[in-house]
Amino acid sequence: MKQDIFQAIADPTRRAILTLIAIQSLTPNAMAEKFDMSRQAVSKHIKVLQECELIKPEPSGREIYYHFNPKKMQEFDDWLAQFRKIWETQFNQLDEILSTIKKKKK
Repeated sequence: MKQDIFQAIADPTRRAILTLIAIQSLTPNAMAEKFDMSRQAVSKHIKVLQECELIKPEPSGREIYYHFNPKKMQEFDDWLAQFRKIWETQFNQLDEILSTIKKKKK
């Protein structure tokens, strides 16, 4: 079953892994050293992130380095943008209302 991006980023460990590899590509062993968990547990998180295409593997000799996939995150950001516009509009309207109330009190 293919994982959903929302399921993937709902987990704090997976978000931490994304943050780490956004800075620098890492092997599963290098990732496991950053967390208080086994290599196998990290591998399960990697599998979910890879199924969602948030990270991409790149073999290098006997190691596999995982890279952040900004294109997939951009899709997520594009989806969020529609809500960001709504929130900004509502906040701007609230600012206008509060400004009007302050002016009336003076």
